[in-house]
Amino acid sequence: MPPMSTGPSTRGLPIEISGLTKHFGSVLAVDNLDFVVEPGRVTGFLGPNGSGKTTTLRMLLGLVTPNAGRATVGGQLYRELQNPSGTVGAVLEATSFHPARRARTHLRMVARAGGHDEGRADVVLDLVGLTADAKRKVGGFSMGMRQRLELASALVGDPDVLVLDEPSNGLDPQGIAWLRDLMRYLASEGRTILVSSHLLAEMAQTIDNAVIVSHGKLRAQGTLESITSGIAEASMHARTPEADRLCAVLTEAKVRFRRLSQDLVAVDGMTPEQLGPLLASNQIILYELTNQGADLEAIFLSLTSGMGFGELASPA
Repeated sequence: MPPMSTGPSTRGLPIEISGLTKHFGSVLAVDNLDFVVEPGRVTGFLGPNGSGKTTTLRMLLGLVTPNAGRATVGGQLYRELQNPSGTVGAVLEATSFHPARRARTHLRMVARAGGHDEGRADVVLDLVGLTADAKRKVGGFSMGMRQRLELASALVGDPDVLVLDEPSNGLDPQGIAWLRDLMRYLASEGRTILVSSHLLAEMAQTIDNAVIVSHGKLRAQGTLESITSGIAEASMHARTPEADRLCAVLTEAKVRFRRLSQDLVAVDGMTPEQLGPLLASNQIILYELTNQGADLEAIFLSLTSGMGFGELASPA
């Protein structure tokens, strides 16, 4: 992967969220939130739809005014930064690109607006894999290509901090793997990476730290290892040709579960000694039963009061 800059390999600024609170009328969107995002690491900001993730990110970037608390980058509010786009690069939502504008032209305009060298346009086009499409009009781009262009726009200023809200939207599996490698590379340079996502399995392969929120409140933060060790709940994976009937049995028994595939069901919060008799008493045929330990999805469900993944279908 090409280097982003010729500067020192150690860079990045901490993001500090302190007592952050936001009301929208009678709705408490963010409730006295506190967490720190460290430089040189990829931090996942995880929570179900409506948990306050996007509102928090918008307050960090000065787009929403908090009712209380502070959100700072390197100890400064976003509006206090002398070189905002050279300090923080952000992708919050799909931009309405001018359909007739070419990709390189768009990025040169972004660079000019931020006071950066227009030559950065070609650097970031290469970084996000759009060099061959530099002269194409954005109106002909797929959703995944637009997402890459959005990320390129955030990187034009060679920022020390990158804030991404659901950056894998529209990317195919190859694109998601590419994005994972890019985030890890940028973090290896010392940059601060904060990424929100509902793709928990993907996040488990990408992030160093996690910040888990629900109903605007902090539920857990730290490394994946520390969060996992703090949750005793395990996840049992049952492979069966009777997955539909197994799901019905688990629903009746009020046991949390996740349908992972046509014949695979993850059962949360039960040990083999507890699940085995339930399966036997209902005469459910099993091909395989494995103890997965406490994975990120099981932990997430435990910390967010058992909210189902249907509620995670869109970003908060």
